[in-house]
Amino acid sequence: QVQLVESGGGLVQAGGSLRLSCAASGRTDYTLSRYSMGWFRQAPGKEREFVATIVGSGLTTYVIDSVKGRFTISRDNAKNTMYLQMNSLKPEDTAIYYCAFPTYSDYAGTLMLATHDYKYWGQGTQVTVST
Repeated sequence: QVQLVESGGGLVQAGGSLRLSCAASGRTDYTLSRYSMGWFRQAPGKEREFVATIVGSGLTTYVIDSVKGRFTISRDNAKNTMYLQMNSLKPEDTAIYYCAFPTYSDYAGTLMLATHDYKYWGQGTQVTVST
């Protein structure tokens, strides 16, 4: 079992910034540095959407086109924490943001981009961007 706790959400004006954190804890037989982690978001009335992922080593990341150049995903394995730095926020970024931990450890450089790749989810943190 892996527990994930997000923090850092809030209300910000368009153009502003927020940094989300996701603290992971749980089974000691999980070597977290072997596992990717991901960020998803869900806006009202919409399906959950993949936003970004980072491999266990932190050396490879991927973000969706709509946030490219504005959002940066990173992690600190010594602190078992993943981050999402969000700059130049837009009203359409308004959503509940979730961090996720996958079912399987990293292999062959595969990026985990889909909801079904992930087994554990945090409770979410609300991000609201006003005009």
